[in-house]
Amino acid sequence: MMNRWHAAKRLWPMLTAMALLLSACGRADISALNPQGPVAEEQFDLMKLAILIMIVVVVIVFVLSFYVIVRYRRRPGDKSIPVQVEGNHKLEIIWTVIPLILLFILAVPTVKSVFGLATDYTKDNNAVQVIVTAHQYWWEFEYPQYGIKTAQQLMIPTGKTISAQVKSADVIHSFWIPSLAGKIDANPGSNVNTMYFSAPEEGVYMGKCAELCGPSHALMDFKVTAVDEASFERWVEAMKQPAVMPADPNVAAVFENQCLSCHAVGDKGSPLYPNLTGIGDRSTVAGILTNTDDPKYSNEGTTYDNLKRWISDPQAVKPGNIMPKVGLTEEEIDGIAKYLSEYKLDEKP
Repeated sequence: MMNRWHAAKRLWPMLTAMALLLSACGRADISALNPQGPVAEEQFDLMKLAILIMIVVVVIVFVLSFYVIVRYRRRPGDKSIPVQVEGNHKLEIIWTVIPLILLFILAVPTVKSVFGLATDYTKDNNAVQVIVTAHQYWWEFEYPQYGIKTAQQLMIPTGKTISAQVKSADVIHSFWIPSLAGKIDANPGSNVNTMYFSAPEEGVYMGKCAELCGPSHALMDFKVTAVDEASFERWVEAMKQPAVMPADPNVAAVFENQCLSCHAVGDKGSPLYPNLTGIGDRSTVAGILTNTDDPKYSNEGTTYDNLKRWISDPQAVKPGNIMPKVGLTEEEIDGIAKYLSEYKLDEKP
């Protein structure tokens, strides 16, 4: 008995260290345990119900086990055979009926939520329709009602239902906004999955790819920005404005020849890869390079810094992505980065 106690004491420091380590895992802005919208809240309520039932079962089992171990332990000198309870119909009925009751308690709200959350809003004119296309390793957002496309930053109006039609341009991905809604697969081919969500409050919500899709899977982030309806309408109108090309003719020529063959700004260029319209307003470059002018965050750059870093060597930022390292001079990269960093929807360069 003493040997077991000493062994248990040696395990305590390790178990304590593991508990402290695991308690620090995760981030509040990408946690399903921090719901910020009605869909996520409903899913969180189901999680809490399931966990509560499991806790009740575990506590009862442990209490009964402890009681039986102590109450019916073999005493010194006791050689008798304990009373056998095989075939006790009363006990068998109890431990069969109780799990069925618990299963029913969990199943009813779960089935109700599953069917409710599967409601199709793709034909609802009052919902904001968004076609989400996953690429290695970025997200494309198309608004068919408004005739615009953007990338990496999904703009939505608060209080409105967002109907998402999710698909993939290459491999299987998974579209996930932890604080607003559960994940849904983005499949290649003609398979399109649908979901809906909404954000009651203004704010920026973190999105992730939740399906291993290649070497930069962990870097396939995006942002959902919820604004009031008037701001959303202004954003839509600004996205529709004609493109303003670089004022410097040399930069304009390089940008048109090297960048617009794949990307678009305003009404110019190709829609094949991320639309760069208003990229100067976005909170990130490539989804993961955070734009900030705050000197407190020395490890993060300005929009200009991040654009220059991305254009110079995209493989160093997101290994395995299909954007090649362009053969531009330092001066040309500077000019393009400056132009794009100043390309803002409210005040174009």
